[in-house]
Amino acid sequence: MPRRVMLQGAEPGAQVPAHLTSVPIWLIGTDTDCSNKTATGKVVHKGPLVSLASHSFILKAVIQEEDSSRSASINVVLIGELAEDFSRAVNQGDVVVVSGFSVGKSPTVHKDGLHPFNLLLSGDAACVYVSPPTPPPPPPLPPPIPSSSSPPDAPRSSPAKKRSSTLPAEVSRTTQAPKYTYSCLGDLQDGSVVNVYGVVVFFKQPFKSRGTDFCSTLKITDQSEQKIACTVFRDKLEDHPQIFRVGDIVRLHRVKVKMFKDSMTLINTFGFSVLAFDGAEGDPVEPRTSSRSFHLDQEDRRTVEELRTWAASRGLLLPTTPLCAARPKDYFDLTCQLLAKAPMDTTCTLLRVWDGTRCAHPQLKVIVERSAVEGPTSFSAARERLIADVLVYDNHAESARQLKPGDFLRIYNLRAIPGASRAAGPPPGGRAEEDASHLGFHLHGGTAFSRGIRVLPENSPAVQDLKRVMEAVPQEDEDDFSEMNDSQLLEVWSTPPQSPEAEAMEVSSGVCVSERSCGHDVSPRSLSEVKRLHPGGVHHVRVQLRSYEPVRLHQALKLHCSKCSSMQDVPDDELVASLFSEASKDPGPCAAPPWALSGQVLVPGDSAASPGRSLSVLLSTDFLCEDTKRELIFLSGATLEETCRLAAGYRHVVPVRSSGGHMTLLDLSAPFLLRGRKRSYGCKRCSQVAVREPLFPEGLVRINEKLVAEALGVEPLQFVLLMKMKLQDASDALDVFLWRGAESFFGVAAEDLAANQEAQDGVRQTMDLLCPAGGSTAERPWMDLCLTAYRGEDEGGRPQTCYQIQHSAVTRPP
Repeated sequence: MPRRVMLQGAEPGAQVPAHLTSVPIWLIGTDTDCSNKTATGKVVHKGPLVSLASHSFILKAVIQEEDSSRSASINVVLIGELAEDFSRAVNQGDVVVVSGFSVGKSPTVHKDGLHPFNLLLSGDAACVYVSPPTPPPPPPLPPPIPSSSSPPDAPRSSPAKKRSSTLPAEVSRTTQAPKYTYSCLGDLQDGSVVNVYGVVVFFKQPFKSRGTDFCSTLKITDQSEQKIACTVFRDKLEDHPQIFRVGDIVRLHRVKVKMFKDSMTLINTFGFSVLAFDGAEGDPVEPRTSSRSFHLDQEDRRTVEELRTWAASRGLLLPTTPLCAARPKDYFDLTCQLLAKAPMDTTCTLLRVWDGTRCAHPQLKVIVERSAVEGPTSFSAARERLIADVLVYDNHAESARQLKPGDFLRIYNLRAIPGASRAAGPPPGGRAEEDASHLGFHLHGGTAFSRGIRVLPENSPAVQDLKRVMEAVPQEDEDDFSEMNDSQLLEVWSTPPQSPEAEAMEVSSGVCVSERSCGHDVSPRSLSEVKRLHPGGVHHVRVQLRSYEPVRLHQALKLHCSKCSSMQDVPDDELVASLFSEASKDPGPCAAPPWALSGQVLVPGDSAASPGRSLSVLLSTDFLCEDTKRELIFLSGATLEETCRLAAGYRHVVPVRSSGGHMTLLDLSAPFLLRGRKRSYGCKRCSQVAVREPLFPEGLVRINEKLVAEALGVEPLQFVLLMKMKLQDASDALDVFLWRGAESFFGVAAEDLAANQEAQDGVRQTMDLLCPAGGSTAERPWMDLCLTAYRGEDEGGRPQTCYQIQHSAVTRPP
């Protein structure tokens, strides 16, 4: 049987039969004629050899086309003896030429982001020609003298036709670090797989994704001034970029460029690797990585130094803030050492930290049970003045439990809050009162603004600087700090708040919160828990409003038919005015029905120069009495403006027109009834219009929209308020609808909202309080809401879980 993996010289294709022609990887598809065709690429990923139940083998590899601006990569699946030969003879970094393949759809295209098709190699026709990478000879030395054993870069003889289970002894392989080409961020092309360097201008610590991987996001830039986002999915935290602060430098290998919302994003692909470097000028160029093998030469070091110099000239390297420089209401990054820690409850952990400096403000101290503390339970008075009590919440509380006393930390987006915490229970001897002069340090939940905690290695430049500061602190027995007796020490508080939500509501002035009015006996859940549950339940959540739509309030008003469940926009005045204008141009003869009397009514003009005109009206004989509460007139030939003027003086005005000599309603895109400033609309699908004599119950004092609609054969539409809101908490974000519970949420009827400017202003002010334009999400108030989950469909008809806000109302504290 012929050998199917053939070793050849350094030049790819040197031993490939002449009748075979190469096809670019990016052109390969299921319609490609694969006969007498080859595909060439560098092996960037080589999977393990897997044994099948049928005593056969399978192996998966990824090859990348090097001599193409598209840098296309494709999966190669080898089956049978060919997979076994490939596993022994081919290494990552080799250049291979494959022939005798077939093309199939790739089942992993959405996961790995590679070519939508893959190459299948099996059977006697399949063959792989491999060229191992070889280094060029050093320039100062003469070419190597040929010997009986061929050097790695010498062309090899054609392989024997007889299949061998092992490679020939004379075949030697030399390991050489591959030469990488790096792309400028300003020259990236959609779909290409590239290697890049960049300065970090934004990053988020890795967080758990919805699947099995962790996700980290960052944004980088270089001398092109182009800012590019990058998303990394890896199942191990140590495989993510080890970024310590904005201004660090990263090197990314094998990332794919994708367009997302008109901007480029880098996504990790097979063979992805990353190195991170400190961004400070003068620091050693030491890479941070979990990889055991990586290539870093002088050219790489020069690139890092150049980026450091450029970043420094642009002010991209952001320093951390020591405790001595922390100011009230500041958000800052703190580099410190953990001395002790203690769990407060399931959502809060206390960290006792120091950085060798003393906060300029009195600090809030937290007392916990000594048995709950991990680490030293007490310190000298001098050292105690240098220690900060940091309360971390929600997802950070869980990660804080993994920390060990003595760890060096960087806490991102830590907040200094003046007098923001209140003791959950009274301290011994009475109730604690708030003092705005004391600072509390809090790390809120979530990952916004890079919020999180990272353990720094002891050899990092930041830790070395921190140790120098700490070593300069006098020993505890010297105590040469400013003298303070016990009565002047900081006020002691018993326990931290149960959650940062309560804290956020207390420190926000003019804050708007909500309350639930339902009687459901359910425990509050996080949004991540809600999303994991099946539809059909009721959930209580505590959340913030991240965003909402539509932003224009009038676009949120809709018309809903309770009979056919249709939803439509409220017709604008321009459309309604055109319908009235068309009907008023040629009213035509309209005989009065026997139950009505015809007459004239004077419509006042805009001014004395425009005295107005008389219009025809019909009035039911049933209403010829002094009880004006039951007025109902049918008006024809009037414009919208004239009808509105009459509606200001008459209780109920029905616009009509002539059709075939008989009275009928206008098109139902226009209101069928006007009551002062209020307009009533009908459903075109469900209405059976027929103007009949109104028959109202005996003794009726006041008529309403429903009775008039029944007399006219109209199915009335109901004004509703429909908004889509994005809620967030420390765990996740969730899209919800506000519809059936909108009137109770805002405390105003949708019908009044459509006609009353004061009601509209009230809703607009409420939304500005819940989601202020340009405000920080940390400053937004928290809401206690009741959500109902139900099964719905998206725009494509696919099933999805939907959520609505119910039984909740916005309240303003007195």
